[in-house]
Amino acid sequence: MNFTKMQGLGNDFIVLSGHQKLPENAAELAVRYCDRHFGIGADGMVYLLPSEQADYMMRIINSDGSEAEQCGNAIRCAAKYIYDHGMINQARTSLVIETIGAGSQPVQLTVENGEVTKVRVDMGAPILNGLQVPTTVDANPVVAHPVEVEGREFRFTAVSMGNPHCVIFVEDAVQMDLFAWGPKLEHHELFPRRINVEFVTVKSRDYADMRVWERGAGPTLACGTGACATLVAGVLNDRMDRKGTVSLKGGDLLIEWDESDNHVYMTGPAATVFKGTL
Repeated sequence: MNFTKMQGLGNDFIVLSGHQKLPENAAELAVRYCDRHFGIGADGMVYLLPSEQADYMMRIINSDGSEAEQCGNAIRCAAKYIYDHGMINQARTSLVIETIGAGSQPVQLTVENGEVTKVRVDMGAPILNGLQVPTTVDANPVVAHPVEVEGREFRFTAVSMGNPHCVIFVEDAVQMDLFAWGPKLEHHELFPRRINVEFVTVKSRDYADMRVWERGAGPTLACGTGACATLVAGVLNDRMDRKGTVSLKGGDLLIEWDESDNHVYMTGPAATVFKGTL
């Protein structure tokens, strides 16, 4: 089985194509091959499959074997993979990728000298209804809602970008102990399907630092849907404008929440690391 190792701002994936459907043992394969000591090493495995409503379907299996509904960094890697492997006409610089959590998403490629240098994704409209994110909080939107963990109270804003996020504004996101708070928040009873956790420090109306604990993967260098959720939460809390840079450990993403169509747009890089055979 041939694979390509790819990364978007350090959020890395094992990308596979040629399957007609998700393998029955996909969870087992992800746990085995995402292991950084005994396998290839990655935050997840990405399968590119046939789609009846888009150019391709993307399925993402996290390193713990669970499935992610959507992933912003993975979809940028998937788009570059599709272009680089001639899976669409190379005269095209746009395509549509189907996800199981966020529907079909249009993607625009920036191609320079035959190389995909940037990928812009229409991530769709954010879901802000608490029960739909989902949380157990019956509010729309859920903004600065308290959550207590081991005697410490955080205030979170809930956003779904096809997958669930709780965004927490703190004084210094870069120094947050993700291992101390991430698992406890991910599995908190307020979040019935677990949750991705973003700690955010807003530096200006158009710039924020973010660190992430990803559901099913733990700390990662970047999270595209989390960056989108961060900007949306920044707007809802009147801390950020509708267009800005979200800085992650692996690099920066440009995020825009367009008022005209209510969609969130994400622009960032994707890169191939190496290719191999299992």
